[in-house]
Amino acid sequence: MSEWMGALGFGIGLLAFVLGMTSIIMGFMGSDSGAKGMQHKIEYGFFGVSGLVVCLLMGYALA
Repeated sequence: MSEWMGALGFGIGLLAFVLGMTSIIMGFMGSDSGAKGMQHKIEYGFFGVSGLVVCLLMGYALA
C-alpha cells in the first residue's frame, strides 16, 4: 500500500511543479500594461510560487 501512496505523492508533486512553472512563465508573457497587467503578473507569480512550494513539500514527504 505504501507504493500507492508514494506514486500518488509523486503525481501530485509533478502536477504542482508543472502548474507552478506554467504559471510563472505565463506571468512573464503578459502583454498588458498598467494596473491590469501588474495584477495578472502578481496573480500568476503567486500561483507559480504556491505550486513550487507544494512540489517541494511533496518531495520532502516522499523522502
